Amino acid sequence: MDIKQIDNTYVAETYARFPLEIAKGEGCIAYDENGKSYIDLGSGIAANAFGYADKVWADAVSRQANSVQHTSNLYYCAPGAKLAQLLCEKTGMKKVFFANSGAEANECAIKTARRWAFKKYGDESHAGIITLVNSFHGRTITTLAATGQDTFHTEFGPFTPGFYYAPADDASAVRKLAEENGCCAVMMELVQGEGGVNALSKEFVADVLEIAKEHDLLIIIDEIQTGNGRTGKLYAWMHYGFTPDIMSTAKGLGGGLPIGACLMGEKVENVMTPGSHGSTFGGNPVCCAGALSIIERLDDALMDEVCKKSEYIINELTGAKGVNSVTGMGLMLGIDTVRPAKEVLMGCMERGVLVLTAKTKVRLLPPLNIPFESLKKAISILKEELAK
Repeated sequence: MDIKQIDNTYVAETYARFPLEIAKGEGCIAYDENGKSYIDLGSGIAANAFGYADKVWADAVSRQANSVQHTSNLYYCAPGAKLAQLLCEKTGMKKVFFANSGAEANECAIKTARRWAFKKYGDESHAGIITLVNSFHGRTITTLAATGQDTFHTEFGPFTPGFYYAPADDASAVRKLAEENGCCAVMMELVQGEGGVNALSKEFVADVLEIAKEHDLLIIIDEIQTGNGRTGKLYAWMHYGFTPDIMSTAKGLGGGLPIGACLMGEKVENVMTPGSHGSTFGGNPVCCAGALSIIERLDDALMDEVCKKSEYIINELTGAKGVNSVTGMGLMLGIDTVRPAKEVLMGCMERGVLVLTAKTKVRLLPPLNIPFESLKKAISILKEELAK
């Protein structure tokens, strides 16, 4: 049997895979088992921040793997401590909890908010969390409950209670939920990725911040997909001119290795205490070494490059044949297409370009350092497919 047959026989059928085996990669280029090359505009769904086999990242990971690949959180280990320090210095946050994924980072964010409220009120009367319609926060039972999409709220119940959903960009709905329910936080993605790559308006976010202040609600920002340079700033909230109380991030943080992080601001920095939360592999030294090599390189010059590449893509596709609109921010873009997005995706794949979808849109999440030459070639092919 070939790899596709083995996978179909033995791997749980939770993924509708495309008919492509990626055998190796270098930078923004992936190769299949026959050596055919593809310009990858998906980056492992924003995880491969610097593409495939990035040398700086690979060397950092290799050095750590040959030193200490894992030790429990009963002991100190340098990579996790240094990564936490760097994240706090770059964001102004105070403490970091490391997990293995975005869903786990969001679980920590939710637990932190609810424990803060419990300590404040002495009971669970203010455990509610307001999230947004079309949000996506993960696939655990609790993060599915936090996700504001009805399609995810079936077959796996009962789901964790205490989540209330407001339409994105409807501040009056957020206010109403805050007034009618005992809540501790509002949780938002500033660009809803899985929900269609839609950025929240600055006016709406400002209104939510005011509502949160009036009702003493924490602001939790889910930066799982938007974070680590993806939007043209280190974190998307930096575009909006505020600092959250709690932030979750993952995907691009590890450069391709599994790591999540929940960052805690001053208001909640001492909420979690020994025994209140934990993770066997959270803060794994190899993953943290890889993440350090990513975060250290997300400087202003690279963020300027991300913005220029974003501007190029938007200018090329806005008004192009077969395109209704372009949404998103930085190198996290959604294309509302005339042709079905899946048809565009398959056409691009046949011609050596890998794109993604989100809802009914084509989604682009290229490596942050994709060369302009490769980007222009890929966008040219994409435009031709969109125009069919």
